[in-house]
This record gives sequence, structure tokens and C-alpha cells, in this order.
Amino acid sequence: MLEPLRQGLPPLDPAAVSNAASCALPARYEAVREARQFTRRTLDGWDLGDRFDDVCLVVSELVTNALRHALPANTPRIPEQSPPVRLHLMRWTERLVCAVRDPSPDSPIARDTDDFSAESGRGLFLVDSFSDSWGWHPLAGTLGGKVVWALFRLPEPQSGE
Repeated sequence: MLEPLRQGLPPLDPAAVSNAASCALPARYEAVREARQFTRRTLDGWDLGDRFDDVCLVVSELVTNALRHALPANTPRIPEQSPPVRLHLMRWTERLVCAVRDPSPDSPIARDTDDFSAESGRGLFLVDSFSDSWGWHPLAGTLGGKVVWALFRLPEPQSGE
């Protein structure tokens, strides 16, 4: 079990964010493709398309984990119900954060595996490998659940650009 991590998170002051976008994702595995498409459009709009491969891999893993582990098999799949998983992309001048919110209060569990050819069980290992830092924290109040986030450092803008 992983302890909640908040270190490395950018300031939560919304005024400090230069760009932010989010999308609701339905409780079905096609949502992973929708999350990748949303990420592509968003990063292209922010002129960060060159970071797409790493960010997309991490987004795919975080969304897959939320769908697979945070939603019990008996979670109702009611179309009128608000989607239980939400992807947030937030950009600061030198940082990009991908955050996935889900309704489970349970800690993400990083599995120890030496089998690098396994089809599953390496999601958080990949998140750790491709992002600069990651963590999670429980949500408070009426929201419930948790947010699992990954941070990517961005190159400093060149002066005069």
C-alpha cells in the first residue's frame, strides 16, 4: 500500500495554472482511447505535441487503473449517471500534471514484478518510469474517492519566443 503523496505537486492555486482541461470518462474500457484522443487534442493545442508519447502512456495507465481497480465489477453503467472517472490536464509554465479522479478511496498498489513480459501489473511502474514524479491523495468533502497524478517537467521557454 502506498502512503498518500503530495510532494512535487504544483501549487493548487487555480490562478497559477496557465492552461487546464478536463474530461469525464465513462465506466467502460473504450474510455482509455477517449482519454488518449483528448490528451492528443489538448497537448497539440498547448504546443506540447512533442510530449504526447510519454504523457499518453501515463494517461492510458492511470485511466486503465481507475477503470480496472477503482470501479467494482458491479458499478452501475447507467448512461444518465455522471461518469465516475475524470481526467484533468493542467499546465504551468514549466510543468504539466495529469490527474485521474476516481470514486475509490483505496490506495493505488504498485506490484513487485520481475516479469517484464507480463500483460498486466506494471502500470504504476510505467507511470514512475515515464513521469518525473507521481503520487495520489484522497479527496475530501462530498467528492470522495482519490486523485492519482503524474507530473512532467517542461523545458523552460526560450527568451524571445
